[in-house]
Amino acid sequence: MIATYGHGTENDFVLIFDPKDENSITTAQTAAICNRETGIGADGLIRIIKRDEKWFMDYRNADGSIAEMCGNGIRVMARYLVERGHQPEGIFAINTRDGVKHLRVPMTDDISVNMGQVTDEDEAITASVNGQIWNGYNISVGNPHAVVFVNEMSDIGSLDVAPIVRPRDSYPEGVNVEFAKIIQGNEIVMRVFERGSGETRSCGTGTCAVALAATLHTKAKLPATWIITPPGGRLEVSIDGHSNATLTGPAVLIRDVDISRFLVE
Repeated sequence: MIATYGHGTENDFVLIFDPKDENSITTAQTAAICNRETGIGADGLIRIIKRDEKWFMDYRNADGSIAEMCGNGIRVMARYLVERGHQPEGIFAINTRDGVKHLRVPMTDDISVNMGQVTDEDEAITASVNGQIWNGYNISVGNPHAVVFVNEMSDIGSLDVAPIVRPRDSYPEGVNVEFAKIIQGNEIVMRVFERGSGETRSCGTGTCAVALAATLHTKAKLPATWIITPPGGRLEVSIDGHSNATLTGPAVLIRDVDISRFLVE
């Protein structure tokens, strides 16, 4: 089976075009495909299918676990649909486990996706790693996020293991953890540890969570626009007066890959 490898700000994915929903990829097969030492290597797998004649993003984390939404992944999926001729450029919708998302997709240049409402759960949380502990924000972008602001990015250290987030029962299915620093004005740098994938070069929903948390943290007024730079590149997040976020950034297809050997039972 031929799949496609691509990325959005170096958050990388293997995409399987399966519009008739004929290929079930198991948890173990997903993990094997995404394994960076023995597989193709990716942060997640996207099966592009149709449900009720509408595009649907079946997204899995690198360990095979199901995720509700991926802001970088949906842009890469949209790039695939347009670049491979399955969808005209312009504005169109993709269904996800977090509902319908509308995108503006030119043939080239950055892609914008309306991510929907970003919600402050109004709960004090803490995140700790490498002996450091920070207070933070519990933010939902359809999937759960814990956002903390640090004085220096060097304070974080390695993210080889998952940060400890408390209270634990606030995140029964795990949590994505963002470490952010406001460097000047509306510019932010960040790192992220994604549940099911580990530290990644970028996280689309994570940047949206950081944007709302930064708005709360600085007591800025809505609407607000933030330029957020994870290690993989630059993204822009605009939040309107109703806390709806629009994420804008690049999406690139790199190459086709043969995944047949990972699908043998």
